[in-house]
Amino acid sequence: MAKSPAFVCANCGASYTKWSGRCEACGEWNTIQEEAPLSAGPSGKSLGASRGASVVLTDLATEEAPPPRATSGIEELDRVLGGGLVPASAILVGGDPGIGKSTLLLQATAAFARRGLKCLYISGEEASAQVRMRAQRLGLAEAPVRLGAETNLRDILTTLETEKPQLAIIDSIQTMWADNVDSAPGSVTQVRAAAHELTQFAKRRNTAVILVGHVTKEGQIAGPRVVEHMVDTVLYFEGERGHQFRILRAVKNRFGPADEIGVFEMTGGGLQEVPNPSALFLSERGEPAPGSAVFAGIEGTRPVLTELQALVAPTPHSQPRRSVVGWDGGRLAMILAVLEARCGIPFAGLDVYLNVAGGMKIGEPAADLAVAAALLSAREDAALPADCVVFGEISLSGALRPVSQAENRLKEAAKLGFSTAIVPKSSKAGGTGMQLRPMADLAQVVGEIFGAG
Repeated sequence: MAKSPAFVCANCGASYTKWSGRCEACGEWNTIQEEAPLSAGPSGKSLGASRGASVVLTDLATEEAPPPRATSGIEELDRVLGGGLVPASAILVGGDPGIGKSTLLLQATAAFARRGLKCLYISGEEASAQVRMRAQRLGLAEAPVRLGAETNLRDILTTLETEKPQLAIIDSIQTMWADNVDSAPGSVTQVRAAAHELTQFAKRRNTAVILVGHVTKEGQIAGPRVVEHMVDTVLYFEGERGHQFRILRAVKNRFGPADEIGVFEMTGGGLQEVPNPSALFLSERGEPAPGSAVFAGIEGTRPVLTELQALVAPTPHSQPRRSVVGWDGGRLAMILAVLEARCGIPFAGLDVYLNVAGGMKIGEPAADLAVAAALLSAREDAALPADCVVFGEISLSGALRPVSQAENRLKEAAKLGFSTAIVPKSSKAGGTGMQLRPMADLAQVVGEIFGAG
């Protein structure tokens, strides 16, 4: 008996037995689409009903050589990839519209091609003439990159089989159309089918394939989450249009560390890599001002110093406003609650604004103490010393907990001219040459640093 068709949300991938106008999982309207069920084959039998080939099995002690890597010469890109491009790998790159994904990948493709790799760039969103215009603006017109504009997946796979490239760029996966799938381009079924075919081609022909993916308004790559499971590496290209900084972040990498970042600066001639992002993020920091704290963080394997800015002001409204850019709003609410419950510092009747300078996004809890210091500095109108960095995790009891890689954080701060650090009392960091001010709990920070409470 034939299976009834399933209905899948194109935004979040939630499935339903019947169509409805609104997805209950993500709340979006008109995103639920019909998805044809998988066929059981010409004979109507399942795969388990027929005999196949035996799988080759090994044990855990089997040693294999590490995969060879091709470097682009763009150190920030090579760092995020885990040391270079691995053959037969499938990479998914997502980012907001206009953030610079196509520019980054065109520069990367030209860099790999100049190092001897045979590279193909397939655009499904722009005509070949438009891509060539961008290449001329970036000074890449002479790079040995083969260019094509097509959306039919069958024709693209035939071209890849014929050309046998070492690197293929598909821009973007949402524009690909498989003629054997009865669905519109960009639908959940089409995206999943196209990603599967391209990933299988990469493994079968030892070709590295980079897929460009659109993102939803929540910042997630559009389409089913199974696409992120199919590929080997998932990269997000982040940044604010008002800032010139762009951050390439690895959120999944089977061939290298996850959460590694590469920092770029958008210029008139394209993206320029930033070898020392800490110095760049702090370059426009002037004299010490209330509400400013420098946080020594870790992004992947790299220590990065960023400035946290806070503003506390009386509100004319009955409900105070809490606005956060670059950090978790729920964690800000927790820090405010701990300050009031454990330290007696109320924020009722006050608007609170928090911003991470430079367009950075911080996710680690080690920023708790720096956020609390910036809030206290803004509320008490007392600036922290210019040579001071702060890091530490705050518990709900108000105690300060140590964080990982404290020594690397302090070495990076010392290299940039900082001499004092406010850290949790149990932090283990010696030989950095910095003066440490260990604190047991948040109440001690309030009393000794700001004289409040």
